[in-house]
Amino acid sequence: MKKNMGSLDRGIRIAIAVIFAILFATGIVTGVLGTILLIVGGVFLVTSVVSFCPLYTLIGVNTCSVKK
Repeated sequence: MKKNMGSLDRGIRIAIAVIFAILFATGIVTGVLGTILLIVGGVFLVTSVVSFCPLYTLIGVNTCSVKK
């Protein structure tokens, strides 16, 4: 896998994942919507850790500024 996510993109995704987890943990969002937010947050967290987003390859986006 070639990295296709920049550090700003990764930071935003991690922040969103944390916000989703806090919303679920505090009971502000519950039920099916809460579960969906946890799953989306988990995907955001995993893609941030590995610096690769499969959706970006499908639409041709690359926010990583790695020099060749």
